[in-house]
Amino acid sequence: MTPIDRFSGHADLYAQYRIDYPAELYDFILSGTAGRQAAWDCATGNGQVAGALAHSFSSVKATDISESQLARAIQHPNIQYQLSPAEQTPFADQTFDLVTVAQALHWFDVHAFHAEVRRVARPGATIAEWGYGLASLGADLDPILLDFYRNRVGPYWDPQRKHIDDAYTTLPFPFADAQRAEFIVQRTWSLERFLNYLRTWSAVRQYIHENEEDPVTELGRAIATHWHAVEREIRFPVFLRMGKVR
Repeated sequence: MTPIDRFSGHADLYAQYRIDYPAELYDFILSGTAGRQAAWDCATGNGQVAGALAHSFSSVKATDISESQLARAIQHPNIQYQLSPAEQTPFADQTFDLVTVAQALHWFDVHAFHAEVRRVARPGATIAEWGYGLASLGADLDPILLDFYRNRVGPYWDPQRKHIDDAYTTLPFPFADAQRAEFIVQRTWSLERFLNYLRTWSAVRQYIHENEEDPVTELGRAIATHWHAVEREIRFPVFLRMGKVR
């Protein structure tokens, strides 16, 4: 299976406008992780998760298939970035106390990735996989955003997007002591900031590629009168599943 890369072409936008994750999520993961020697952040993108883990682990290995993403990644003395697919890495057996993958599992060959996790994780290590779904803007704008998501750019999503909508409940998770948790990321953004976030969606990039026009521009005009030229609270639902490697 050839790795799918939907983000190299707009790595600058991705680095600037994608959300980060709440401290509560990391606290939850670390509370279930015994060792603090080594962590692997898979599909690290711009390294935001690796950067957070670097404060708790002696060594963080962070991999991605996108050279342009890694070139823009957060730098920290504890982090070593490497170009590598999720399913076959250069790491030694039983290396890691924690393996993380954020908003990327649905792009993988999941069975092959989990086999690689079992190989490189130490006995009793933690595996944490998470993602986030469609943002909520409030009752006045949510129907407009949902229509854009499902209908305007809906045909341009890869089939794997359904796994985000399902919060990874239909993907296998062959690990012990499995548990799930939910979090909310709250941000206060200007309309311009939110529209640029939408331009990082893979479906929007594909729409632009095929139609040579930006669908976000029209959406911006449709919601501008509701935004009232001020910052607005946006809520992103985050789902997590976590378990132990036996």
